[in-house]
Amino acid sequence: MSSPRPINAQGFGGLSNEGLSESFDRSSSLARLQDDTIFSTSPGNAPSRLGHDLTPVESHHSGYSQSGHPNEDSIARAVKRHLVDPSSLQPSASSSPTSSTVDITRTHSHNASVFDDAGSVHSSHYTSSIHQLPGASVTHEIYKWTDNMEDQLSRRKRTQSVSLQRSAPSDPHLARLRDPGGFRRHFLASKASKLGRQPPNWMARTFTEFLALYGHFGGEDLSDEEGDDSDDEGYLGHATATPDEETPLIQQEPPQGNVTASKAVFLLIKAFFGTGPMFLPKAFANGGLTFSCVLLTFIAVVSLYSFLLLVETRNKVPMSFGDIGGHLYGPLMRYFVLASIAISQVGFVCAYMVFVGQNVQALLEAVSNCEWAVPLSYLIWGQIAVFVPLAMIRKIQKLSVFALLADVFIMLGVLYLFYYDFLTLGRRGIADVEWVINPVSFPMFVGTAVFTFEGVGLVIPITESMKHPEQFPRVLTGTMIGLAAVFLAVGSVSYLTFGKEVQTVILLNLPVNPLVNVLQGLYALAICLSIPLQLFPAIRIIETGLFTRSGKYNPVVKWEKNILRFGIVVVCAVVATAGSQDLDKFVSVIGSVCCVPLCFLFPPLFHYRAIATTFRQKAIDLSIIAFSLVCMVYTTMITISLWFDEAAPAPPVPRCTPH
Repeated sequence: MSSPRPINAQGFGGLSNEGLSESFDRSSSLARLQDDTIFSTSPGNAPSRLGHDLTPVESHHSGYSQSGHPNEDSIARAVKRHLVDPSSLQPSASSSPTSSTVDITRTHSHNASVFDDAGSVHSSHYTSSIHQLPGASVTHEIYKWTDNMEDQLSRRKRTQSVSLQRSAPSDPHLARLRDPGGFRRHFLASKASKLGRQPPNWMARTFTEFLALYGHFGGEDLSDEEGDDSDDEGYLGHATATPDEETPLIQQEPPQGNVTASKAVFLLIKAFFGTGPMFLPKAFANGGLTFSCVLLTFIAVVSLYSFLLLVETRNKVPMSFGDIGGHLYGPLMRYFVLASIAISQVGFVCAYMVFVGQNVQALLEAVSNCEWAVPLSYLIWGQIAVFVPLAMIRKIQKLSVFALLADVFIMLGVLYLFYYDFLTLGRRGIADVEWVINPVSFPMFVGTAVFTFEGVGLVIPITESMKHPEQFPRVLTGTMIGLAAVFLAVGSVSYLTFGKEVQTVILLNLPVNPLVNVLQGLYALAICLSIPLQLFPAIRIIETGLFTRSGKYNPVVKWEKNILRFGIVVVCAVVATAGSQDLDKFVSVIGSVCCVPLCFLFPPLFHYRAIATTFRQKAIDLSIIAFSLVCMVYTTMITISLWFDEAAPAPPVPRCTPH
C-alpha cells in the first residue's frame, strides 16, 4: 500500500480522494520514504511538491543507520516537513492559491524547525486540533506518530551532537550467545582461534546430519511435517515436478553448505557399508575367485562413473533424482525412479530381516547348545514387534542413537572377521576354492556385487550437503576406491579361508565361543537398528503418493498412515520369509531387479538427454545402458531358474553338537 501524502502543490484542496481513502500504514510509509529522493544527504536537494524550494534543514548527523537505511528521526523529520500546522491556517485559507501556498510553505519551515538544533526540540502538540483539517480523519495517524516521535526525542538524555555508529562484533559467535549452547560455542571458537586452528563446524558435528540425508533420499524431500509448527495445514513438503495449488510456497531446505571433504568421506562410508560385505564371500563362491575379483572391480568402476554422471547431471538440472527424470523424460520417468527407490529399500529391508533372523538363530543354538531350535520364520516374524514401533517414528533424527550404535557394531564385526580369517589361513592354509570361474552360478555374483554398492540414493544429498560441492567427484572417487579394496579383501580372504563351506552370511562360519557370540549378536543388533533407516525412504515415498496431508490435524489420516506403515512392515516379513531358504539368490535378485536400474540405468539415461553432446559421451552412456539391461534381464532369469531348481538348498554348516 502506498503511503498517503497529506499535501501537494495545490494544498488540501488538491488532494486526490484516492490518496486520502487509505488509512495510514507506518510500515508501508517507511518503505516508501526509504526509496524517496527526500532522503538525500541534503534535504534542500529534495524536489519541492509545493512549487517552492523547501528550506534546507541543517543536521549534525547523517540520520542513516549502519545498514544504510534512514533512522526514525530522519523519517519523522522528513514527514514533518510535509505536514500542516493547524495554527498557521487562517479562516481565509480558501482565498487565492498563491497566498495559500505561501502560508503552507511557512508551515513547512516551521515544522522543519521542530527538529533543528539537535538537542532542542519544540513540540507543537497539535494532535488535539488536527481534526479541524480537511480529510484529517484519514491522515490523523500521521500526525499522531510524528508527535510521538517528538516526545521521544525530547525525553532522550544524551546529546545528539555526536552520533557514534555501533560496530558489529568482531566475533560472530558473540551475536548468538543467547542461543542454546552459545557460550560453549564461543569458548571453543576462541580457543581454536588462539591455537591458530579453524573454528569447529557445528552442523557437521552431530550424527543427526547423516540421518537428515535419509530424509532427503535421492534428493527428495521425504520429511514428514508431523508436529512441525511452521505448517498449519500439514501439507507434505515433497518435491514435485509440477507445483500446484497445494504445493508449499516455502520448501524445507535440505542439509547443505556445512560438510567438509573429510566429513563427506565419513558419510559416504556409512552410506555404502552395510550388510553387503557379509554376503560377498558366498558370492565369490558362486562366481569363482578370479571372475569375482575382476567383475567386482568392474562393477565398482562402472558404479563410480554412473555416480559421477548423476552428479554432473544434477549440477545442470538442480533437482532431486526423481525430478530429474520427470524433467527430462516426463512424469512417468519420475514415477519409475521413485518406484525403484522404494522397491530397492524394501528389498534391502527384506534381506536384512533374513540376515538378522539367521544370526539370531545361530546365536540361540550356540548359547543353548542346540537345545533351542527356533524356526527361522518365527524369528523373522518376531522382528515385527521391534520394527513396527520404529516405523511409526515421523522424525528420522530420533533414530540417531540406533544408527550410531549400528555403525560401531558393524565395524567391530568386520575387524574381528579379518582377524579370524588371517589367523585361520596361517594355521590351515588355503581352502578348496574355484580359482577361475564357477560355470554354474557365476551370474548370481552380478546381483550381489551391485547390492553391495547400495548407497546411490545418498549421492545427491551428500553432494548438496558439502561446503564445496566441486570437491565431491574427487571425494567420491577416493572413497569408492577404498571401499572397493575393502570389499575385495572381505570377499576374497574369507572365501580363501572357508572355501566351499562358506555360508551365505559369513559370520555363521565363525567358531562357537563367547566372543563370537557377542560380536554376532551385536552385528545382528546393528542391522536390526539399521532397518528403520532403510525403510524410512520407502515409507515416505509411498505415503507421499497416497496422501496429500500429513495428518497433523486429522487423526483419521494419521491412523490411515499408521496402518499403511504397519502393512509395509508385514509385507517385508512375508517376502523375507519366502526368500529365507536361499538368501544368496534372494540378495542377487534384489540387486539385479532393484539396484541395477538406480546404479546403471537411470544415471546414464539422464546424462544422455541432458549433457551428452559428443560421440564419445553418447557411446559410453549407451554402453552402460545396454550393460544394465543385460544385467537386469539375464542375471535375473538365471538366478530365478536356479532358485526354482529341484535341488534343495544346501543345509547350513552345523555350529554345535546336540546336547
